[in-house]
Amino acid sequence: MNQSFRQPDPKPQTEAIQGLELIDAEADSLPVPQPPELRSRAARIVLGASLVLIAFSLRPLFSSLSVLLPEVMQATGLSTTGASLLTTLPVLCLGLFAPFAPRLAQRYGAERTLLGALALLVLGTGLRWFESVPLLFVATFLAGGAIAIGNVLLPGLVKRDFADRAAVMTGLYTMALCAGSAAAAGFTLPIEHFVTGSWSGALAAWAVPTLVVLLIWIPQALGSRRQVSHRGFLVVGLWRDRLAWQVTLFMGLQSALAYCIFGWLAPILRERGFDAATAGAMVSVSVMAQVITCLAVPSFAMRLKDQRGINVALVATAVIALLGILFAPTSTVLFWAVLQGIGQGGLIAAAMSLIVLRSPDSHVAAHLSGMAQGVGYLLAAFGPLLVGLIRGWTGSFSASALLFVALGLGAAIMGLGAGRALHVSARTVRADDR
Repeated sequence: MNQSFRQPDPKPQTEAIQGLELIDAEADSLPVPQPPELRSRAARIVLGASLVLIAFSLRPLFSSLSVLLPEVMQATGLSTTGASLLTTLPVLCLGLFAPFAPRLAQRYGAERTLLGALALLVLGTGLRWFESVPLLFVATFLAGGAIAIGNVLLPGLVKRDFADRAAVMTGLYTMALCAGSAAAAGFTLPIEHFVTGSWSGALAAWAVPTLVVLLIWIPQALGSRRQVSHRGFLVVGLWRDRLAWQVTLFMGLQSALAYCIFGWLAPILRERGFDAATAGAMVSVSVMAQVITCLAVPSFAMRLKDQRGINVALVATAVIALLGILFAPTSTVLFWAVLQGIGQGGLIAAAMSLIVLRSPDSHVAAHLSGMAQGVGYLLAAFGPLLVGLIRGWTGSFSASALLFVALGLGAAIMGLGAGRALHVSARTVRADDR
């Protein structure tokens, strides 16, 4: 285990094609966490449905605010700069809190840690009911931290508990993430008009489905046999590896584009003359289009000699579509929104697949995933922040085109480096060998 790795091993590619590209955040734990002993098919179905529903709950926070952002700004007097910070805060939390998830899981168990994250997400989302700007920021911070924990731990649980159905569960997990974003984009405005009668109530309403999921998860989390574990393996040399940084920066730059869409696509469409309901529907369709390439790209990319070409092609698709959304005739905007979703979904899948392909073993993959998410999301937070600042400085979203092109150019350059058929030079050692 003390040897370094550089040449690619076909095994990680084979596993990824079979749907095992989900990263286990507890890969370094000893003893190795075991799946629960399920005695009936019904219990297994409930567990699988619970994990899919949790995935659904991890995305409404982002797109629900985007749809109502103009109303929030008007009602609270929030400036464009303040709105930029509000859309940036949850992305920033993804980077800040992600590194803590594996340690919490080692101490309390992944199921119980995820239960705590769900409780925090319900609290944070529910606090948006109060029409208070300070509380809105506090709520967003709490919910963003909870989502960060869920982002890290949930894929490992899906992979661990359904190793024999990995491809199916990975597909359902991916679709649930997209469906959560799409549902919030499409239904937040109708909730405001026909249910709550206020923007704050519409934002807080997304705590209800999360609360339902929490109640379903409680007996499963508390019924699991908690086993305190410790870190049995260490990965050395990762943070000094050039390839690891290319993977990380590719993750961060494509994520910056993605969260620009989550945070600002609806306001961009409304500035172009679409009403709020139509803008929300377009965002919803764009996000659901991501499912197509989220599911198709990993299998296709991992059969290629390397992934440089597909990385660049996906970046070009996503950025060109964004330019179409900004400048093309409004009659064609729906086409560009769908195309952007296809390109962006492929980029998300490509970035996650590269973590597996560039890693020689599951321990390195877990650490590279932590590095890519921690640093990548901190970098990604600047995307929606800059879009809002540019809007405030220029009075229009048009100048954001320069930012989108710059992010795309950076992602393409990093994608060329990260797409090479190599392994990072980090090595795995047992902790007791140090």
